Amino acid sequence: MNTKTDSKIKVLYVDDETNNLLAFQAGFRRHYEIFTATTVAEGLGILNDNDIQVVIADQRMPKTTGVEFFGIVRKAHPNPMRILMTGYSDIEAIVDAVNTGEIFRYIKKPWDDLELQNAIQNAYEVYSTRQELKNKVHELERANDELNRFVYSTSHDLRAPLANILGILNLAKLQQPLEDPHNYYEMIESCVNKMDVFIHKIIEYYKGIRVDNVNEVIDFSSVLNESILLCNMQNPQIVFEVHVNQAIEFRTDGFRLSLILNNLISNAVKYQRQDEENPKVKISVAVSEREAVILIEDNGVGIIDDHLNKIFQIFFRSTDYRNGLGIGLYIVKEALTRIGGDITVKSDFGKGTRFTLKVPNHAPKN
Repeated sequence: MNTKTDSKIKVLYVDDETNNLLAFQAGFRRHYEIFTATTVAEGLGILNDNDIQVVIADQRMPKTTGVEFFGIVRKAHPNPMRILMTGYSDIEAIVDAVNTGEIFRYIKKPWDDLELQNAIQNAYEVYSTRQELKNKVHELERANDELNRFVYSTSHDLRAPLANILGILNLAKLQQPLEDPHNYYEMIESCVNKMDVFIHKIIEYYKGIRVDNVNEVIDFSSVLNESILLCNMQNPQIVFEVHVNQAIEFRTDGFRLSLILNNLISNAVKYQRQDEENPKVKISVAVSEREAVILIEDNGVGIIDDHLNKIFQIFFRSTDYRNGLGIGLYIVKEALTRIGGDITVKSDFGKGTRFTLKVPNHAPKN
C-alpha cells in the first residue's frame, strides 16, 4: 500500500459521533489521508475543496441518513466511491442503496479494521480504474477530433488543385484541339471528377458529425425540389414522381435532412439500368405529429440480398455497375442517427430498390 503523503488515498468519514471519528483517525491515519466531518454540510464542504476518492458515512445521523447524504453526493460529486457504515440492521435501506448505486459497500459497526481497510482499498481500485478509463476516453475523443479536423482541412486543400487541373485541361482542349485517339483527356477528367466527388463526400461526412443540430421548420416540397434539381443533372431522362402529404408543421435538422435526401436520390439516379426505357424515381412523404415517413423507390439495378445488411458500412460497394465510393449510404445512416431517425431497405436485384425513412417530428405539440 502507498505510504507517501502525496500518494495516499484521500478518505472522508462523516459521522455525528466524535468518538467514531477519533477511532477511525487513530486506526488508519498512517494508511490514508483522512478528512472527518460531524455534519452533512461540513462533509459537502470538504468534498468541494478536496479531491476525495472514498467517502464513508454513518447511516444513522440527525436530520439526514447516510443513504440520503450519498444521494446528494452522487449528483454533486459522482466520482468518489461511497461506503455506508451502519450499526443496526436496516436491511431495506441498505439493499435499496446498493440497487440504486448509492453505495459501493456497507460495513457494520463496530467495524473490523481489516474488513474496513480491504473495503477502502477495493473502492479505491474501482475509483482508479474508472478514472483511467475516463482519461483514455478523453484522449481518444481528442485524437478523433484532431483526425477529423485534419481530414476536413486536407480535403478542402485538395479541392483547389483539382479545380486547377480541370481548368488547365479545359484550356488545353481549347488551345490545342488535336485528336485524342486514346481518350487521354477524358480519362484525366474522369479521374479528377471522381476524386473531387470523393473529397466532397468526406467534407459532407465531417459536417454531418460535427455541425450542431438546428431544429427548424421543414417544407418537404421545397427540400425535395432542391435535391431533385441537384441530382437530375446526372441523368435528365429520369422521371420523378413526387407526392407530399404535409398538412402540419414539421421540424428537424434541415442540413442533415438535405444531406440524407441528396445522397439517396443521387443513388437512385446513378444506379439506373442503361436498358431501362422508362427510368423513374418515386418519392412520397407523409407527415404526422409524430414523424415523417419518406419512401424513395427506383427501378434501377437493385441490390442482391446478401448485400442488404452491409450497404450502410463505410466503403462497402454493393455493385460495380457504377464507380461508387461506398460512403454515401454510410453518411445517410450517420446523419439519420444524429436526428433520431431510422431507415430500412428492400430491393429486387435487376428491378429496383426502395428505401423507407422515419424521421421524428420535433415540432411543439399542441
